Amino acid sequence: MTQPADLVAASRAHGVRDPRLLEAIAAVPRAQFVPPDLAAHAYQDAPLPIPHGQVTTQPSLVTQMVEALELSSSDRVLEIGTGFGWQTAVLARLAGEVWSVERWEDIAHTARTHLERHGVDNATVVVGDGSAGLPEHAPYDAILVAAAFPQVPAPLVEQLADGGRLVQPIGLGGADEVVLFAKRGAVLERRRLVTGAHFVRLYGEHGFAP
Repeated sequence: MTQPADLVAASRAHGVRDPRLLEAIAAVPRAQFVPPDLAAHAYQDAPLPIPHGQVTTQPSLVTQMVEALELSSSDRVLEIGTGFGWQTAVLARLAGEVWSVERWEDIAHTARTHLERHGVDNATVVVGDGSAGLPEHAPYDAILVAAAFPQVPAPLVEQLADGGRLVQPIGLGGADEVVLFAKRGAVLERRRLVTGAHFVRLYGEHGFAP
């Protein structure tokens, strides 16, 4: 039977070494952040389907993206694509404050329920257009985008603090490059390729047309 330790092992196998992150993966029970009928599969290192044709991100991919952000306990984080809230809960254990934007109201409601049930009080889920970010709470020290687009949307660049880090799948959705960027002054600089991956598309005013 799989268990949280299996996700820690999968993350280690993909090169993740941050001890705080590995502790967070072990502490946040993914089985309680997936559809109940899929709970038995929660500790397999695989994406799982959720409503509206969406999927949760593969856990080892989550950890690679989060580790690239090098979060500190005082950071303010913007997450684009809440899903059912597992990644949000992991971010909340590592950062000071998390703002998460979800496109679908029913998915956002489920995520809020999960986060509240687990006592996560430093993460807020907002329904909106992720490609537009959340300007009212900017700037952010780190931004994690869990959907693909060929470039970083301009509003997200604007909302990232000077010296901030951003991770996004760059591509058309389906065969993408997860890239770490850093902001210097007003310029977003590509730092490195994190990994290759398959993501759903980023839809919105500054993403793909719905």
